[in-house]
Amino acid sequence: MRDEDPDCVDLDLSGLKCPLPVLRTRKALRSLPAGRTLVVTCTDPLAALDIPNLVREEGARLDAVERRAERLLFRITVSARPPHS
Repeated sequence: MRDEDPDCVDLDLSGLKCPLPVLRTRKALRSLPAGRTLVVTCTDPLAALDIPNLVREEGARLDAVERRAERLLFRITVSARPPHS
């Protein structure tokens, strides 16, 4: 899923259980400028529901979801959004 895009950031959350994948993904999304791409790798099956919901809440765009054996990969593009309070 990752190409050689210099604007792409990998976040490997393999082995972490809910709620850590969502919390760390949220932190990463909020730290990246608009237009950057985040590729998140998770092994927690709940991430299949939680990460897409988080992406929607954060106003980002879920570009792709891919399953590789026990791993789920999410390709997310950070969108411009108002600052969080």
